[in-house]
Amino acid sequence: MRTPIRLIIADDHALFRDGLKSLLGRQRDMQVVGEVASADGLVKTVDKLSCDILLLDLQMDRWALEDIQQLAPRTKVVVLTASESVENAIAAMRLGARAIVQKRFAVQTLVDAIHAVAQGLVWMPPSLQAEMASQWSSPASKSLTSRETDIVRLVAGGLRNAEIGHRLSITEATVKTHLNNIFYKLEIRDRVELTVYAIRHGLGPGSQRKR
Repeated sequence: MRTPIRLIIADDHALFRDGLKSLLGRQRDMQVVGEVASADGLVKTVDKLSCDILLLDLQMDRWALEDIQQLAPRTKVVVLTASESVENAIAAMRLGARAIVQKRFAVQTLVDAIHAVAQGLVWMPPSLQAEMASQWSSPASKSLTSRETDIVRLVAGGLRNAEIGHRLSITEATVKTHLNNIFYKLEIRDRVELTVYAIRHGLGPGSQRKR
């Protein structure tokens, strides 16, 4: 049996924490190892409990964007929010969040996001991706080749290097080479920033390349 995904819930509403803890506790591959009601001491709690994923309410007793950059190196951060602000979502991703899940969604959506992040992927609902693309509709960088643009789109869709290679009929090593070139051209550090770039430039999942 696989080791459960260790979760911490950080939210200042006790009723929400209790409900989420109960729902996630029914997942066989997840374990809620802690909960936090205040942003104060959050970093210490994360370090003490060594969780895999922190479920962080964006609107706690203080604006949680201030904490994400400090928390992200310690654990994978999934942002929970009642806000539908695209700007806040982009800011959270830039600071290191690995997923944005709006509280109005069903718990299965959160479960899907947790699984994706646990696998090293980035997750955002398609509606938010589309809204980002519409608000940040500048064209993709002309310095990218057609192949590199395809890879950017697939990374934004959550595919891993082996899956991208299979989709494009190239080797995984070739995918890695293309990604290194993409990171250099766009001055991007990792797949999280590349996903944000893709969404901002209309290269998110579901977008079509112009012929």
